[in-house]
Amino acid sequence: MIFELAAFGIITGFLSGFFGIGGGMILVPMLLLAGFVMKQAIAISIMQMVFSSVYGSFLNSKKVTNVIKDGLIIGIGGFVGGLQSGFIVTNVSNETLQYVFIAILVYAIIKIFISPAQRDEPSKSHNKFILFLIGFFTGMVAMSIGVGGSIILTPILLGFMRYDLKAATALGLFFVMFSSIAGFTSLSLNGHMMYLEGATVGIASLIGVYFGIKVKNNVHSNSYKKYILLLNSIILITMIYKTF
Repeated sequence: MIFELAAFGIITGFLSGFFGIGGGMILVPMLLLAGFVMKQAIAISIMQMVFSSVYGSFLNSKKVTNVIKDGLIIGIGGFVGGLQSGFIVTNVSNETLQYVFIAILVYAIIKIFISPAQRDEPSKSHNKFILFLIGFFTGMVAMSIGVGGSIILTPILLGFMRYDLKAATALGLFFVMFSSIAGFTSLSLNGHMMYLEGATVGIASLIGVYFGIKVKNNVHSNSYKKYILLLNSIILITMIYKTF
């Protein structure tokens, strides 16, 4: 199982770096298919995110320089929201968490599909309290279902805050760094964390993150949007198959 988890980590890391996601939306379905239950998959996924998001954000640092202020506020909100995840995971059933995951995937696919991949106009300044609330609720929901929050945050950045797609995914991975650390802390304090499995996947994911970001930087924005929609659709089908 160690080698299988390491393979999951490399795959998840590559897709995490390429798509600007924490990796949970990829890793959770793979872990469910491998025989883990939802709450175990969430724990492993969140620990993996700590590794991939910190390293990926470092590699992406030049890409988020112009939105770093918004990112910090959203990230702090995500950290506070993510701290609530241990309570939610303890008190909500596996099946309910899977239904929430599916609903968020559907929302993300629709929002990304109708939003342009590139914008010519610069993004406008935003109310700091609104940014904090966006981060808080994104972190709370995302950490409770084992994803970093980028899948929720990216459509918001595209549709309402008017970032282009690559900037939104870079900022999304930056956000995951805050929310995943909070989620890791909360799940550990509530006795849900699986340290060996999470560390195995997390360390292996660093290899994939490096190559994922390199490939992303050489892909045209319109093609990049199609890849994101394809990935979300595949994961949605997988989750529906596993749930129903």
